[in-house]
Amino acid sequence: MQKQVTKLDYTGKDIFVGIDTHKKSWNITTMMGLFSKTFNAPASPETLRHYLDKKFPGGNYFSAYEAGFAGFWPHYQLLKLGINSIVVNAADIPTTIKEKVQKTDVRDSRKIAKSLQNRDLTPIYVPSQECLDDRSLCRYRNTVVKELSRTKNRIRSFINLNGLKVPEDIPEGRWPKRLINWLKEIDLSLSLRLTLNGLLEDYERLAEKKKCITKQITELSRTSRYEQDVKLLRSVPGIGLVIAMAFLTELENMNRFKTFDQLCSFIGFVPSTKSSGEKESVGEITSRAQVILRPLLIEASWIAVQKDPALACRYAELCHKGLMPNKAIIRIAKKLLRRIRFVLKNKELYKLEVV
Repeated sequence: MQKQVTKLDYTGKDIFVGIDTHKKSWNITTMMGLFSKTFNAPASPETLRHYLDKKFPGGNYFSAYEAGFAGFWPHYQLLKLGINSIVVNAADIPTTIKEKVQKTDVRDSRKIAKSLQNRDLTPIYVPSQECLDDRSLCRYRNTVVKELSRTKNRIRSFINLNGLKVPEDIPEGRWPKRLINWLKEIDLSLSLRLTLNGLLEDYERLAEKKKCITKQITELSRTSRYEQDVKLLRSVPGIGLVIAMAFLTELENMNRFKTFDQLCSFIGFVPSTKSSGEKESVGEITSRAQVILRPLLIEASWIAVQKDPALACRYAELCHKGLMPNKAIIRIAKKLLRRIRFVLKNKELYKLEVV
């Protein structure tokens, strides 16, 4: 008696895969039409590809996962294995109230697979591996700067808490060497001395680390990949080397934003809105923002209003109209962003406007 052999063949059919990533394992949902299956597997793109080849041979494979914990390495590996992978913002995945209050890894993977099949997902921009490597250096400097700022605040708190009087010849708000030397020499009890010495050691270690990383970023900015664009950006008032490198590594390619409004939305310079019927209200700028670039751009704007006559004039007008300085500077930051976009897209040095 001859046995019947059935060979699976999914040639020309689309298989959609939703992945909820974790360190050791992934929750995976495969979906094709009404058919779906959810399972747990090792955190390995190769394992996923082997499963798809076994269960859906010849199919067109599409996958998606949330940006965040796993970074972009699964995306790169999935692409190499022939899987059409995208990375999505978790906030952009359609979610019901039930899914919010009953959140599980299984539901998350099913939700991603279903949204992917329904074409409801918009992928985020995935930078090149080289850009990611350079970005990590710039972000590390940002982390060190924050830690250094916290250490300074701890030392200030120590000075105020113990009633120490800083000599008048040491400028307030500055950290010259004579301030550090004074703190090292001041007469304190044993316990206070041990505490202050520990804080000063942290300060000196972080200050040296910041100096070292800044030097490395400076060397990176002189490579052929960044040299021209850094020169263009530094022609814009308020933009120094560190901020220029932050922009180049975070954005990578300015041309990926088709309009200025798209760039503003990415940075976080768009207002929150609420409309119902004939009523429409516009609120503060949205909380959704690029957490590295928006603060840096606002910081640069305070310097720009001191150097650019046109920006200084506009800032004065806004303040004269009754706008608070911290809100007026947001308007200036948006104008500064337009100047940054112009020099990068047109490859022209910025020229100060004369009022």
